[in-house]
Amino acid sequence: MPKEVNPKDTTRADAYVFWLHAPNPMVTFFKTFDVTNLIKVSKRRGMKFNMLLDYCIGKAAVGIKEFYLLPVGDKLIQYDHIAVNAIIKNSDGEIYSCDVPFSEDLETFNKEYLELSAEAIRTKLDVDLSKDCMVIGTSAIVDTEIDGAVGMYSGIFNNPFLIWGRYKKKWFRYYLTISFQFHHTQMDGSHAGKFLENLQTEINALK
Repeated sequence: MPKEVNPKDTTRADAYVFWLHAPNPMVTFFKTFDVTNLIKVSKRRGMKFNMLLDYCIGKAAVGIKEFYLLPVGDKLIQYDHIAVNAIIKNSDGEIYSCDVPFSEDLETFNKEYLELSAEAIRTKLDVDLSKDCMVIGTSAIVDTEIDGAVGMYSGIFNNPFLIWGRYKKKWFRYYLTISFQFHHTQMDGSHAGKFLENLQTEINALK
């Protein structure tokens, strides 16, 4: 169950003071990933590429404790669970936000991803788990190749956020540039860098 914690009792005490009320406390990293293995697994197992990437994102994050702390308003909230958000488009081009609880088991995550995506399209309502989980936002801009994107800081949503476009082919491998935006109160650059390294590792290790 999410709970408010005293920043002084966490490793983010100084960051809370320095960054919570900064004009723009968000930091964005860009990294190009080799996603060749994801494409192979997607074709071999008949699973959606973006679902597999969302799974790897969740798996890369769960071992980093900073992902379980998030500034919400003036409070620092600690969560027990992580969810990965996906933007779902229906046949009319309308989009919905769909939070999928992360599970270490790929089959379970895939099942919930498909069921919750279908629910969002059927009900025309977002699936919001932000009251129970620390949600990692994602947005796939599949209409074009992009070199990166910097997310908007609204002052309301402080969640970490990843954006990507189409992957690119170079010789016999496929590459995807991803932008990762995070709130500096939540984590430092070293934590973000570790997450991005974990993400490449999880992409390579997926079977």
